[in-house]
Amino acid sequence: MNLTDPIGDMLTRIRNGIQARHDSVMIPISREKVAIARVLREEGFIRDFEMVRDKNVKTPRAIRIHLKYVGKRESVVSGLKRVSKPGLRVYSGSKAIPRVQGDLGMAVISTPAGVMSGRKARQLNVGGEVLCYVW
Repeated sequence: MNLTDPIGDMLTRIRNGIQARHDSVMIPISREKVAIARVLREEGFIRDFEMVRDKNVKTPRAIRIHLKYVGKRESVVSGLKRVSKPGLRVYSGSKAIPRVQGDLGMAVISTPAGVMSGRKARQLNVGGEVLCYVW
């Protein structure tokens, strides 16, 4: 299956897993998706993630993202939005990095220093491509 927007597919799988109250979701692997999952874990939006391997193959084939819930299975993530798309890339300078939901959410930014949260990019004074918003 050929995907034109793999990051959008990742966000949709997470959104669908949350709506169905799954404990985890499986996502095809790529370096950028692993970096996004790492940022989501650091910021507390997911419990953890792991790379799933086949028994006889050294390279992982998928990422299993463990979703995070509080109380009576209420998700920590209340919204995900893809910003920069393959047909329309959105870039932001270090001074103009967007604040999501009054800093209750976060923007995920792809910078020359790697994929990071908008808060960290502002601290390091770097800009880049705005991948998505999470709140």
